[in-house]
Amino acid sequence: MISSMLLIVVILLAILIYNSITRMRANRVATFVDEEEFKQGSHRGQIVDLRENRDFESGHILGARSIPYSTIKMFYKNIRKDMPVYLYDQGKTLSIKTAILLGKNGYKDIYILKSGFRNWDGKTKK
Repeated sequence: MISSMLLIVVILLAILIYNSITRMRANRVATFVDEEEFKQGSHRGQIVDLRENRDFESGHILGARSIPYSTIKMFYKNIRKDMPVYLYDQGKTLSIKTAILLGKNGYKDIYILKSGFRNWDGKTKK
């Protein structure tokens, strides 16, 4: 009984530590912005939707292009380094992982939508 409780505590701690480290790495390469900042800044940058194509086709932020996270390692070079990059997915998990990848490959101005697409109230296109 005690050993299984200890195992659960260790697993939960490992998950917390992993999430904290990932978030710290993302903070080094990207800025988390709210919806208003995302709307204002994205006019001068590239908006990348990291959700799968079926989700993109059912509705996406106006002006966004689809590069599903499942293909990002093959296609991230299609994102220009000389312009700000605005990332979003349903939440922010995929955006964080993508920001870390882009940061490792020399991208500088990376922004992540804090609330994700699920809470987006701005203009969309279907």
